[in-house]
Amino acid sequence: MKNISSLCLFIFLFLTPSGAWGQDKGLAFDEPLTGSVFVVPIEGMIDNGLARYISRAIADAEAQGAGLIVFNIDTFGGLVDAADEIRQAILNTKVATVAFIDKNAASAGALISYAADRIVMVPGSSIGAATVVEGAGGDAAPDKYQSYMKGIMRATAEANGRDPRIAEAMVDQDIEIPGIIAAGKVLTLSAGEAVKLGVADAEIPSIDVLLDVLGMTAAPRVAHEVSGIERALRFFGSPVVQSILMLMMMGGLYFELQSPGVGFPGIIALFGAAVFFGPHYMLGLAESWEIVLFVVGLVLLGLEIFVIPGFGVAGISGLILVVGSLGMSLIGNVGFSFPTGAAVGQATTTLAATMVLLVILLFSLARYLPRSERFNRLVLHPDLSSDMGFTSAHSHVEYIGMIGTAKTPLRPAGTAEIGDQRIDVVTAGEYIEAGKTIEVIQVNGFIVRVREPRQMPKDSEVSA
Repeated sequence: MKNISSLCLFIFLFLTPSGAWGQDKGLAFDEPLTGSVFVVPIEGMIDNGLARYISRAIADAEAQGAGLIVFNIDTFGGLVDAADEIRQAILNTKVATVAFIDKNAASAGALISYAADRIVMVPGSSIGAATVVEGAGGDAAPDKYQSYMKGIMRATAEANGRDPRIAEAMVDQDIEIPGIIAAGKVLTLSAGEAVKLGVADAEIPSIDVLLDVLGMTAAPRVAHEVSGIERALRFFGSPVVQSILMLMMMGGLYFELQSPGVGFPGIIALFGAAVFFGPHYMLGLAESWEIVLFVVGLVLLGLEIFVIPGFGVAGISGLILVVGSLGMSLIGNVGFSFPTGAAVGQATTTLAATMVLLVILLFSLARYLPRSERFNRLVLHPDLSSDMGFTSAHSHVEYIGMIGTAKTPLRPAGTAEIGDQRIDVVTAGEYIEAGKTIEVIQVNGFIVRVREPRQMPKDSEVSA
């Protein structure tokens, strides 16, 4: 059976038309590969959590003396700064690397693929379309970001002996390469086209066949996996979740200040801050001093609201520190050294979009939430009308029409005796001497309005 299997493999490898395998002769490395094979997945969105994971995977491979790292790539791209970090880690490792493109290596995924020593693609896969875009709308970023991306694509292609012009055409739609791409389109290549143009080294259907071609079938294989902590960091470090957490912080803080005291909005704000800064600190994005700036900003806002009336230097400074610290924590700076280009642009876009959403959210909640029946169930709104027996003071409505005696001069306020009670009364403006007979004509809350009777009452009607 082994002989039959070997014969079938021999026929499959050497009798398959050359177009299926492309340039597999160029796939071999200068020196024989020895040691284990690490298979490292690069899937989904490329973010800072993935960059952290790839750095750990490469470090593990180096520590265990691996002979080859195969990056199993299937991604539509992501953050440029994270992709650049992965690119540098791959370029700097001494272990042989292969980018095995299974389906897609678009945008930032193309940059990562170019960093590997060899690029292998499965039939039907593609690589390219590396234009930098802004936000969820997919609009092209300004020229300075395109120039940055084009520069690192060119440098990475040159580092591994690939045509830099083709790499640039994946970013810049103004580049025209006769016979390959016309101006006005960014370059995307199929597996066959990539092999033909020397972008990919071979078109191979699986990692098993790849290792057989490289003579590493018998080598120990390590399927490297993302840890649970890294999955959580990737989730909380994604731009969408970052925006949600910032909305929780800012929105919770706003509503908490509307009703001072640590209530539900304050708990939401504290939770959002902890979940936002915690993963960012672990990912190396948020420095300790950035967290301190955020706390100082909150303290200044609190002083402005509770101690210093108005909105002056403390309030403006606090707002600047809070927003600034959030923006800086989105950028992978080292100390006070900040990167330029796409990293700053991505952070600015995320922060600006969050602020716009915050304004819309606050406006919507302030306008529509109090009208919501479900919201009103959460808020105590008792009926405090007088019909239900609630008054701000005792009301003498029972005295309307009764006759009494002014015990003090009414100028126009004073004291009168009605029935057996001495109460404060007021006239409509006229003066009434003490001892005069008065009539209660109106009661508004605790105000009892009196006047002299139009007709003198009988003696039986006058209260002593």
